[in-house]
Amino acid sequence: MYTLTAEASFDSAHFLAGYTGKCRNIHGHRWLVKVEAASEVLHGAGQLRGMVMDFGDLKKEVKAVAEYFDHGLIVEKATLREQTYQALQEEGFKLVEVDFRPTAENLAEYIFTYMKGKQLPVKRVTVYETPANCAAYSEAV
Repeated sequence: MYTLTAEASFDSAHFLAGYTGKCRNIHGHRWLVKVEAASEVLHGAGQLRGMVMDFGDLKKEVKAVAEYFDHGLIVEKATLREQTYQALQEEGFKLVEVDFRPTAENLAEYIFTYMKGKQLPVKRVTVYETPANCAAYSEAV
């Protein structure tokens, strides 16, 4: 199995609605995303001969995900009062609304699904909240 890994980081805040610990409060991370693409065979001909895929294409998509979340507040839909959400928007804050609780686990799955949708041979996505704490998502084998 051949594996490529590309990574990008972004700074953003989130909070965990319905959680009773410290993470119920808005707080930020320097998130690091690592995306692994894999193949059992390499391209046999053409420009991609000897490659799993073009590293540039993988890096471009990982960077696009990081840019999407960068310097935003990741908010699970319907977890803020409507007037709070509107006030934040009126102040010009970048709000990134998602359909899931913004945990590292769910972000890893979200990014994995995004990469699959781009037809990339993604094997695993790992999301670090801190340098020592991460969550990963891969398809069941």
